[in-house]
Amino acid sequence: MFRFGEPVYLYLLIILPILVGLYLYSNYRRRKKIAQYGDPELLAHLMPDVSKYRPDVKFWLVFAALAMVIFMLARPQFGSKMETVKRQGVETVVALDISNSMLAQDVTPSRLEKSKKLISRLVETFNNDKVAMIVFAGEAFTQLPITSDYISAKMFLETINPSLISTQGTDIAGAINLAMKSFTPNEGVGRAIVLITDGENHEGGAVEAAQEAAKKGVRVFVLGVGSPDGAPIPAEGTNEFRRDKDGNVIGYVDENGNIIDGNVIVTRLNEQMCQEIAKAGNGIYVRVDNTNNAERALNAEISKLAKADVETQVFTEFDEQFQVLAWLALILLAADLMLLERKNPLFKNIKLFKQN
Repeated sequence: MFRFGEPVYLYLLIILPILVGLYLYSNYRRRKKIAQYGDPELLAHLMPDVSKYRPDVKFWLVFAALAMVIFMLARPQFGSKMETVKRQGVETVVALDISNSMLAQDVTPSRLEKSKKLISRLVETFNNDKVAMIVFAGEAFTQLPITSDYISAKMFLETINPSLISTQGTDIAGAINLAMKSFTPNEGVGRAIVLITDGENHEGGAVEAAQEAAKKGVRVFVLGVGSPDGAPIPAEGTNEFRRDKDGNVIGYVDENGNIIDGNVIVTRLNEQMCQEIAKAGNGIYVRVDNTNNAERALNAEISKLAKADVETQVFTEFDEQFQVLAWLALILLAADLMLLERKNPLFKNIKLFKQN
């Protein structure tokens, strides 16, 4: 495993593009001033000792050395010793609906983005727990196998969008059944399925799947995203709404946000179905709105789950790698010091690629 011991120093990397911009601007100003004195080619013959490329080479040497120093300050490390440790925790599988209806914007910024932010904050509260992620629409598949690597969980979360699944629908039963297969075989650990959906186009069998999960000691919490009044589904990259199966535009939004042009299909939160699933799964139902109430309610319920010893593979020792970067920085700086901006008088007459 690779990591940075002091990742805060990586923010210094923002200096590098600024330096490049300043250098390019300086070169532009210098060429512009030289051009005021006459033809650049004629002036180059009048200044034979001035090198055209050496200042650029020296800049990039210093640039690379500075980058090495910044990475060195961040203390790159490789894990050198892995051990299996037992910690008290729970196992949670998050099943996220990514059907097109989750693009509706009756919660800010959209149902899907609101859900992703909620999951991200949920992962931040985990300590010694394990998490897995499942995405579903007309079918379900595992986005992240169960793990205690919360950094990877957040990385996978960022990649989630409706294009991951082409089959539309809301196969909640399939998501619950897949979630049941995602837990570890550890016994005595509290387990929960967090189902986040708007309940649109429900495929059936979800209540039965939740009942089976509850019989095996897994609680099913349902977070309903959206509003009962509903909202249209925007088409990405345009101000139109999605087209119907015949290809007809079903509406668009004007510059003031008003719905124009006819029969707009509205996607609504199916709260009754969500409540039935939560009840069958011995969990709770919470509606996700523009507040943090759903997050607080979910965290409170998960904290009640029985914690048991969860075996986790972790790196307990790390080897520092900054020495390599330090040597590279020294070599680059030494090369910069030895390279003169003007042509070396001892070698200026040597032409390896002399033209006949």
